[in-house]
Amino acid sequence: MEVAFYLSGLVAVLATLRVVTSINPIHALLYLIVSLIAVAMVFFALGAPFAGALEVIIYAGAIMVLFVFVVMMLNLDEGVAAQERAWFKPRIWLGPAVLSAILLLVLVATLWRGDIGLVIEGETLTAKAVGTALFGPWLIVVELAAMLLLAALVTASHVGRSQSPDTRGDES
Repeated sequence: MEVAFYLSGLVAVLATLRVVTSINPIHALLYLIVSLIAVAMVFFALGAPFAGALEVIIYAGAIMVLFVFVVMMLNLDEGVAAQERAWFKPRIWLGPAVLSAILLLVLVATLWRGDIGLVIEGETLTAKAVGTALFGPWLIVVELAAMLLLAALVTASHVGRSQSPDTRGDES
């Protein structure tokens, strides 16, 4: 059933275009989540359930958690609270809801037809195959990426400190 692949790909492209063209960051985030879920469905349609699951868990899940942390860290006043109430209007949620409904219909149709396995013929991507590829010929690249992420984590921790002891002044 190649329709699942093409329809999920179309939804991913449309949602990604809305991510890039949205002015409001909340709208862009909603479309980004729809886009990532659509890409996960493309992976499932190609016979890579492990890659699809990683897409949902790491990207869509991590972005939602990151967004929640950013909102929690912001100091929200009454003006921002009123703006947030305005975001719950149906016109804001209409685009992501329509694209998500298309993805849901594709998923239900795929499951209804019994095409749970490979939709497009090919080799199934397993966790063992991913591990073998990453820690085989790509071992040095994975290690370099790990060091880069560690450096980014240390930098973010350093920059994210509220105030250094030198600039804090006498607060007691």
